[in-house]
Amino acid sequence: MDALLPIIIQLIAGAVGGGGIAAVVKSLSMGNTANVIAGAIGGVGGSQLLSILGVLGAATGDAAGGGVMGGMLGDAVTGLAGGGILTAVVGAIKNAMAKS
Repeated sequence: MDALLPIIIQLIAGAVGGGGIAAVVKSLSMGNTANVIAGAIGGVGGSQLLSILGVLGAATGDAAGGGVMGGMLGDAVTGLAGGGILTAVVGAIKNAMAKS
């Protein structure tokens, strides 16, 4: 369960980020289901990318033994940001392709 908790947090935070950015910027919305799916994928992908690059551990203090709360907070923040970013990018591409 310890290995799944960060991924679950990233999925949920990413879905919230994807839905949030679509609610704020209506032109990027692809529909609720697509926003949530893109957000969840972006949440996990963004968090994993930052973790691989070493940014996530340094930002939350995990490299220095920041503990569980620092890791969970880092997963939530990067999941939220990654979900919002991926949803915005996919929505913008979808809109650009629809205009062509």
